[in-house]
Amino acid sequence: MEIQSLTNIDRATVGETRIRRGAKIDSLVQVGHACEVGEDNIICSQVGLAGSSILEKNVLLAGQAGISGHLTIHDGAIVYAHGGVGGDVEAGAVVAGSPAFDAATWRRAVTAFPRLPEMLRQMRQLERRVAELEAARPAHSAETKESQ
Repeated sequence: MEIQSLTNIDRATVGETRIRRGAKIDSLVQVGHACEVGEDNIICSQVGLAGSSILEKNVLLAGQAGISGHLTIHDGAIVYAHGGVGGDVEAGAVVAGSPAFDAATWRRAVTAFPRLPEMLRQMRQLERRVAELEAARPAHSAETKESQ
């Protein structure tokens, strides 16, 4: 077990706070009351665990991840940097974002974020064009389509 400088591990009022064998906790980490940090976990700098969080074995929490209280991050899960976890994380899952969700989906989403304003502008132009085309369409062609 390794615990670096300026890390705070809260004492539990009820139950115990446990840091298990092989855990490595970087500097500036907050481990809330009654948390359990499992075997061989790696917790990077500036991570915060709210009270009663459970990290099972081989969990990796990257820098500045935040973990809500009273939840479980199961064996082998990874939380990317800046991840905000508000619910249980399945064994072996890799999550990112805030709120945290599947990291592969998150990577695709963050590449689209800078393009959203332009995509929205294009969508509005297309909606206007479709409305114009529908308004210009002769009435009999609409009736013909419906009868087919």
